[in-house]
Amino acid sequence: MTRTLPGVTGVLALADGTILQGLGCGAEGAALGEVVFNTAMTGYQEILTDPSYMSQILAFTFPHVGNVGVNAEDVEQMGESAATSARGAIFRDVPTAPANWRSGQSFDAWMKSRNVVGLAGVDTRSLTARIRESGAPHAVIAHSADGQFDLDALIAQAQAWQGLVGLDLAKDASTLQAFDWDQGLWDWPEGYPRVDAADKSVVVIDYGVKKNILRALASTGAKITVVPATTAAEDILARKPDGVVLSNGPGDPAATGEYAVPEIQKLVASGTPVMGICLGHQMLALAMGAKTIKMDQGHHGANHPVKDLTTGKVEIVSMNHGFTVDRDSLPDAVTETHVSLFDGTNCGIALKDKPVFSVQHHPEASPGPTDSLYLFERFRKLMA
Repeated sequence: MTRTLPGVTGVLALADGTILQGLGCGAEGAALGEVVFNTAMTGYQEILTDPSYMSQILAFTFPHVGNVGVNAEDVEQMGESAATSARGAIFRDVPTAPANWRSGQSFDAWMKSRNVVGLAGVDTRSLTARIRESGAPHAVIAHSADGQFDLDALIAQAQAWQGLVGLDLAKDASTLQAFDWDQGLWDWPEGYPRVDAADKSVVVIDYGVKKNILRALASTGAKITVVPATTAAEDILARKPDGVVLSNGPGDPAATGEYAVPEIQKLVASGTPVMGICLGHQMLALAMGAKTIKMDQGHHGANHPVKDLTTGKVEIVSMNHGFTVDRDSLPDAVTETHVSLFDGTNCGIALKDKPVFSVQHHPEASPGPTDSLYLFERFRKLMA
């Protein structure tokens, strides 16, 4: 039954029947997904356009959002649709007006244009504590200017959702056809330069790739070709690449792995250097015989400490994943190379007899620290 909530224009309806009330912002309407929290202090536009957040609703732990506005250069996904990135966003304070020279649009107007449903005025500390204690809940975020909500229907919708386990989202996040990429990393004050002199060729399998991964690869002197998630290994190898990158992406790696893992196994067997990132890391592990498991709350933020076991160095990295590789299931042919210093979960692997490695975190950052950019150079050396 629809009811009017005085002074309330936005709600978050959890599957357990809990209703959080606040002020709606961004697009009007409702969006269904898994609620996770992100601890990054900056980069809200890059975060909300990361395809790895597909079918998720983001709660920002940092209270102040919106002050730098948005611009066309900071979009991380290839398309412009919120259907293939975060569906909703939750804030402690109402997003502020932009006050930055790079801003081309206000954050609220941008959310409206992308159909991202926002909710402000929520106790995000309490919500974060709830997720830490009980796991990421299924929920519906809704915004209605007239304050009318059918709360029972929203709760029922959240309860009926299957969740991310068993869900292949990479096909929807992926490009439909192959394309070339020659844009490098940001260089002040010119912006993103074109990389003309490339002496290596890299094929990137797009499971939901971020633009900055492509920029980081191009900046190492590589000619980039991006191909759809379902591309056969034979078609990739026919391009005679010097290396192959398995990109990040959304959803359950085991579900996407049903069609991706056999192709990854063929690529590894060919002896071609392979680098995996995030979802690509998880599916590489599956291809080698390991297992993946769903995490209760996942890792989402730009301040996660990870140790590179090959060098002994600790780096602060960007994370965005809700599944993890079961380190106890790693076969003898695989070496663990990186580990999270938060909870000890696996963050990287390498094959002992092949030029193949992968990491769970995001070495391209955007947003976040650039401590892990060296991994792209490590991949470059493998191709050499």
